[in-house]
Amino acid sequence: MNIGVPIEIKNNENRVGMTPSGVFELTKRNHTVYIQKNAGNNSGFLDDDYKEVGAIILDTIEEVYASADMIVKVKEPIEPEYKLIREDQVVFTYFHFASSEVLTKAMIESKAVCIAYETVEDKDGSLPLLIPMSEVAGRMSVQQGAKYLEKPIMGRGILLGGVPGVPPAKVLILGAGVVGIQAARMAAGLGANVFIMDINMKALRYVSDIMPNNVISEFSSEYNIRKHIKDADLIIGGVLIKGAKAPKLITRDMLKEMQPGTVMVDVAVDQGGCFETTVPTTHQDPTYIIDDVVHYSVANMPGAVPYTSTMALTNVTLPYVIRLADMGWKKACKTDKSLSKGLNIVKGKIVYPEIAEAFDMSLNLV
Repeated sequence: MNIGVPIEIKNNENRVGMTPSGVFELTKRNHTVYIQKNAGNNSGFLDDDYKEVGAIILDTIEEVYASADMIVKVKEPIEPEYKLIREDQVVFTYFHFASSEVLTKAMIESKAVCIAYETVEDKDGSLPLLIPMSEVAGRMSVQQGAKYLEKPIMGRGILLGGVPGVPPAKVLILGAGVVGIQAARMAAGLGANVFIMDINMKALRYVSDIMPNNVISEFSSEYNIRKHIKDADLIIGGVLIKGAKAPKLITRDMLKEMQPGTVMVDVAVDQGGCFETTVPTTHQDPTYIIDDVVHYSVANMPGAVPYTSTMALTNVTLPYVIRLADMGWKKACKTDKSLSKGLNIVKGKIVYPEIAEAFDMSLNLV
C-alpha cells in the first residue's frame, strides 16, 4: 500500500502522524511511505531520519495526498485539505466529527473512508488510540492551569501547591476517566487540594483506591458542581462521551458564582467542550476571559509537546496502520472489531450512530 504522512497544517500543530520507527515497520513489509518534506521537524524527526528507513520525501502536501492510498495524520483535515482527499482514500486520524458539521459534510462529499482514532474501541470499552493523548492532555491541563493562575495572566495569583503557612489551591476535576485521573495525579503531586467528580461509581472507587489523601472523589451532580465552583481556583473539564458531543456541565450563569481569576481548562474542547462558554483556542492565543473567569480551551493541547506526543501516538496507532496496510481497510475492519468501531464515514455515508445523531443525519450500517 502507498501511505502518505502530510505536514499538519492546523494552527500550532507540531506533531506528525508517524515516527521513523513506524515508517521502518511499514517499509520492511514492502509498503511505500511518502513523507512530506519537513513533516517531522517540529517533533524532532528530520527528513534524513525518514530516508534512512526507506521513506520517500515529497515536497508538497498535494503530492502526498495524490500519491497515497491511505493518509495517516494526527488532527482532522482542515478546509485546504478537503479538496485533496479522494474517493475511496483511507484517512486515519483524529476526526471528532460530532463537534464539526462542516468537517462531517466535507468528508461525506469526499467519499473517502474515514477511520477515527478516537472511536477505535477495545472489548473492555477502552479507547486505545485516545488514551495516550488523553494522558498527555490530562497532565498538561494542570501544568497550564497552574501557569494561568498567575496574576500577570489575570489569574487569581495563587501558587497551586501553596507554601508552609499558606493553603494550597483547590482544583475541581470533572470526569474520572483518563484525563481526570492524570490531572488529579499531577495536581495532587504539586500539593493542591483536589476534588474529582464523576457519575460512574466504579471510576470513583478506583480514584479512592489509588490516589493520595489530598484527592477526594465525589458523585457528580449539578448541585455538587455548583457547590464546589464557588471556591475552586482551577476547574478542569475532562468529560468524554464516545464519539458524541460533550455535555455542558458548567453553564454561563455559573461563572458569576466563581471567584474572579478562577481558571477553567476544557480538555473536552475537541468534542465541543463541557463548559457552555468554551470556544476553541490555539497555542498562539490560548485564553480568553468571560465574567472575570480565565478560559483555556486549546483544541490540540498535546501539540505543545510534540516529541512526547508523537512517540506516544505512534506506539498505539502503528499496529492498526500495519493491519490496514497489509489487509486493506475492508478485511482489516472485518477481522478486527476494535478497528471496525473506528469507521465513522464510509464512501459518503455516516456509519457511526453518535455522528448521525449530532447533526440529525441518516445513519448507514456497514
